[in-house]
Amino acid sequence: MVHAHPDDESIVTGATLAKYAAEGAQVTLVTCTLGEEGEVIPANLAHLASDRDDALGEYRVEELSRACRALNVRDQRFLGGAGHYRDSGMMDGPTNDHPEAFWGADVDEAALRLAEIIRETRPHVLVTYDEHGGYGHPDHIQAHRVTRRAWDLAADRSVPGEPWQVEKLYAIAQPISQIEETVRSMKASPGPFTAPGSVSDIARGTPDPQVTTRIDASKHWAAKALAMRAHATQITVDGERFALSNDIAQRLDAVEHFTLLLGPPVRPGEDGYETDLFAGL
Repeated sequence: MVHAHPDDESIVTGATLAKYAAEGAQVTLVTCTLGEEGEVIPANLAHLASDRDDALGEYRVEELSRACRALNVRDQRFLGGAGHYRDSGMMDGPTNDHPEAFWGADVDEAALRLAEIIRETRPHVLVTYDEHGGYGHPDHIQAHRVTRRAWDLAADRSVPGEPWQVEKLYAIAQPISQIEETVRSMKASPGPFTAPGSVSDIARGTPDPQVTTRIDASKHWAAKALAMRAHATQITVDGERFALSNDIAQRLDAVEHFTLLLGPPVRPGEDGYETDLFAGL
């Protein structure tokens, strides 16, 4: 899996990571930045923010380490090494122009770094975001571009080294119908958080017909919850709810969705979804 920042792996794919790790799959998590521009929730850690001590990235490395232990992910790497690429901040912000921002990175150069990891670990399945980055964050969009290019470069015999063809490429999906249900349930019971007003308060969402794969990892809900709690600077967890720095209530769910971008045709089950990322391999 290729994620943009620490915490992304737990919020949208934590249960899936825990499921496959528990089943004995070789799981590698590649994180592209340290999340230096994140908004800090705990008041006692506000000094870590980029406009103060600019020490949040280093702190989030340890948060990610704890989250990976909760998910049983034993192979976590930073693209280019820890701190090589910097969190770009939200779209159109001045932080997009930082000389080390991931958003401004050369796609081919970053993709070659990822292709080296792919060739080393030889995965059958590769997972990242869609072309919109899930909710439009520049680092998520860039992660999609870099991963899609790395898919090609890893198999390219003209690139030095032993080629490797990944068999399936997925994008993380958040079905609009699922977000709508979250909005309804959180309006009824937001807990200590603010109830969402609409789907757009949570994510852009994926049109349901585009969602190909549904992973029910409910047995690993507790592992996902523990991993999310590890990211305390970014996430507040309250029972079956959580909120980011915007304080908008979301449901902590261990059923996660994906869209197959490249690979053998999906063979959906009775509910219309493929139920295993390794199906057909």
